Amino acid sequence: MNKMSKWTKTLLLTVTLSGTFALSSCLDDDDNYYYNMGAYNGIVTAKTDTDGTFFLQLDDSTTLLPANIASSPFGDKEVRALLNFDYAEESPGKYDKAAHVFWIDSILTKPMATDLGEKNDSVYGTDPIDIVSDWVNIAEDGYLSLHFRFVTNHTGNKHFVNLLPTNNPDNPYEVEFRHNAYGDNYGKPGDGMVAFKLDALPDTEGKTVKLKLKWKSYSGEKTAEFNYRSPQQ
Repeated sequence: MNKMSKWTKTLLLTVTLSGTFALSSCLDDDDNYYYNMGAYNGIVTAKTDTDGTFFLQLDDSTTLLPANIASSPFGDKEVRALLNFDYAEESPGKYDKAAHVFWIDSILTKPMATDLGEKNDSVYGTDPIDIVSDWVNIAEDGYLSLHFRFVTNHTGNKHFVNLLPTNNPDNPYEVEFRHNAYGDNYGKPGDGMVAFKLDALPDTEGKTVKLKLKWKSYSGEKTAEFNYRSPQQ
């Protein structure tokens, strides 16, 4: 994970006409926010331990104990989140490091979508979408997190993003990013973030494999590869 200097919190949590938009989720949760992409210096999984302790999974192997947060602001939900933090001198207990969290906010966190066969195009869409070059595009802790960009006319139309298995017999770790704009394909660009839980993929059994992502961009079909290892229990 890249570590950046401290920033002032600039997350925008309301729908405005300046580049932040609502995004629908198949879970109908309330974490459908877009962000001023620049204020965070970490992306984590927010978790609650079996004893009720709130902690953060920073990467595949590093856990953080938030020294200044007593309980999860997300209740019992496990979500991916952006945060601004710094390491702290307090004892981390059984966790790897202690941290002071200056702010934290969840991003849209979803399971992979169900393959509907011939209905995939009509349900999940075939509209273009771009993936922004950003260090938060990463496969870790059992999630694929993506910073994406699309165009909108700011009418309030909700967009729908999903991750589908391609069912490639030669590569069980090949997935496809889908976007349904519901006709809202013109206007100005806006950015968003989403994290997909990858537990529908085969267990990598401790090995690191190449996760291949496919998507339809505004300039044509594209692919990218990520190092991926299933979380170890």
